[in-house]
Amino acid sequence: MSENREQFRPPGHENDHFLLTTVVGSYPKPSWLNRARDLHADPESEFDDEDWREAQDDASRLITNEHERAGLDVVVDGEMRRNEMVEFFADRIDGYEFNGPVKVWGHNYFDKPSVTGEVEYDESWLVSEYEFTASVADRPVKVPITGPYTLASWSFNEAYDGEEALAYDLADLVNEEIEKLVAAGARYIQIDEPALATTPDDHAIVGECLERIVSGIPDDVRIGLHVCYGDYSRIYPELLDFPVHELDLELANGDYDQLDVLKQPEFTKDLALGVVDAHVAEVESVEQIERNIRKGLEVVPPEQLTVSPDCGVKLLPREVAYGKMENLVTAARNVEAELDAGEIDVPARD
Repeated sequence: MSENREQFRPPGHENDHFLLTTVVGSYPKPSWLNRARDLHADPESEFDDEDWREAQDDASRLITNEHERAGLDVVVDGEMRRNEMVEFFADRIDGYEFNGPVKVWGHNYFDKPSVTGEVEYDESWLVSEYEFTASVADRPVKVPITGPYTLASWSFNEAYDGEEALAYDLADLVNEEIEKLVAAGARYIQIDEPALATTPDDHAIVGECLERIVSGIPDDVRIGLHVCYGDYSRIYPELLDFPVHELDLELANGDYDQLDVLKQPEFTKDLALGVVDAHVAEVESVEQIERNIRKGLEVVPPEQLTVSPDCGVKLLPREVAYGKMENLVTAARNVEAELDAGEIDVPARD
């Protein structure tokens, strides 16, 4: 097992084998936080910036502790301070403007930002979020960041000659943010690029973005890439050339029908395998999740396997999200014990 991954093994871990358990990022917000957001946005309310900050702190502490109670090895604050994965970052990058929501599907709207000038880095986006979460957590904290390709693709581009040039400039800003996060103590960064799966021909652009993102970042800082939805056969094996330690993929929702894609050529990165479905509001049984984890052992040996949900679980009822996390951890520990006992064949070793 690599030192990069071993640093997240909890002290006194009960099994010799270690399947790293974590989440992708987003988690259901407490209903009172949504009410607090509405009050803060109401100009006639006396709920001021300090009250709003306190509510966000309380929610971050609550969800971080909930992840720890479920037993996850690496936790996230559930992105309690973030409204949406593009809006949150665009609101903090010079060069972006908002001109009102656009309809994306059904009755759903997205406040799609516009790039109207050269994008520039001003103040940190996530350091204070990381520092607070780390201060209330007893376990390592992962920091999810929306990737530059998705930030470029899901914005109106009114300033750059093409999406590629915009993505590269955004990648340099992400690199700057990660440098500050690392200086603050972060050791696990996840780049979220859902747009890649919908435009797989642009994998070379994403690869160049990642080269810029990791430039100068110490190798002991774990870098993951989360890609959800889409047809992985169109971006595999090119994904293996990306300069990341871990590829986080959504497979449970498709009942692992794309698993064979990842077997040839050999999967040389660590695999963060989705073992619970983020789109189904029912808690999978421990036994079902154990079967899903064994699917991952067809692709990589246990020392390369991370166990997580398919994607962010923010749209699930909170009690369902918690049940999935709790069963996920129980299943991982059970599989570790069976591996220790030699009761499980590992096809990826054959």
